Amino acid sequence: MILTLLFTTFVTVFLAEMGDKTQLTTITLSSTTNKPLAVFMGSSLALILATLLGALAGGSIANLIPSFLLKLLSGTVFLIIGIKLLAENKKEFTNDS
Repeated sequence: MILTLLFTTFVTVFLAEMGDKTQLTTITLSSTTNKPLAVFMGSSLALILATLLGALAGGSIANLIPSFLLKLLSGTVFLIIGIKLLAENKKEFTNDS
């Protein structure tokens, strides 16, 4: 059970982080400083700390809010963000035409 959760979490976070702004920032820092090990260590520590805060907050929130409400809330937030991004993209596309 724990190994399944560990694997699922790893794959989900790994795929979510591929090509995002954190990775692009890491690539940029590494190419401009010529110190890839220091950039790797700094990026890794930042991701570990951010993930720790998220896991601790998630555990605390789960004790206060029922899981179905938490899923509904997070799904709604993602939908709002998606709709906003689509609207902004449409606005930029219309201005470019």
